[in-house]
Amino acid sequence: MHSLPIFLNMAERPVILIGDGDMAAAKRRIIERAGAVPVAEDDGDARIAFVALDDDDEAAAAAARLRARGLLVNVADRPALCDFTLPAIIDRDPVLVAIGTGGRSAGLAKALRQRLETMLPARLGALADRLFAARSRIRARWPDADARRRAIDAGLVEGGPLDPLRDSSESAVDAWAGGERDPAQDRLVIIRLHSTDPDDLTLGQARLLGQADRIFHRADVPSAILDRARADALRACCATAPAKPGPGLSIDLEIA
Repeated sequence: MHSLPIFLNMAERPVILIGDGDMAAAKRRIIERAGAVPVAEDDGDARIAFVALDDDDEAAAAAARLRARGLLVNVADRPALCDFTLPAIIDRDPVLVAIGTGGRSAGLAKALRQRLETMLPARLGALADRLFAARSRIRARWPDADARRRAIDAGLVEGGPLDPLRDSSESAVDAWAGGERDPAQDRLVIIRLHSTDPDDLTLGQARLLGQADRIFHRADVPSAILDRARADALRACCATAPAKPGPGLSIDLEIA
């Protein structure tokens, strides 16, 4: 991972913007869209800065001045001078999807954003809001944190009652949160891989890896495959999965 993707709360915070013309106007729109306040270079409270200058030497000099003051700097169209880059953004407030290429290709990020835009329902943000409003009921129904996470995962899975890619899934939150049947089920899924290339994973296999609570794998399974699992999923290298792998979804992974 070449960068740490984070979301910063920039409401009412000053952000330095140096430059004019179309590039600077685009950066200004992004700054203001995030609720921040564009300010001049001499502002002493700013911690982030954007440089949008056509001249290479002027841009490099401005970035050096700002970085010497401890600011994180983005220099338009010059990835080598950037402390951070801006992703292509899909906005389903409060849901944000950011697509970055580390400055390699803004066109690729844009193309991916346009594809994903067609997949994500306009009311996806409403689902997030409804889940947030139902937190107390969700905690009451599933007091145990692990059970609660498994239940939420099961609710949001493709075809589940809260499937985020289905229109108006937010209307099902109240019934789901107050229901009597726990949709989370303990299970062990065996995955036999025919390739060590993570790009050869089927959609179903990739989805299972992303949902699993624990991964039992053989020593020859490459880290590139294991990296497709959730970051917090337990990973155990062993000859075979245990008879009782544990609650939630477990995967037994090996190369065929």
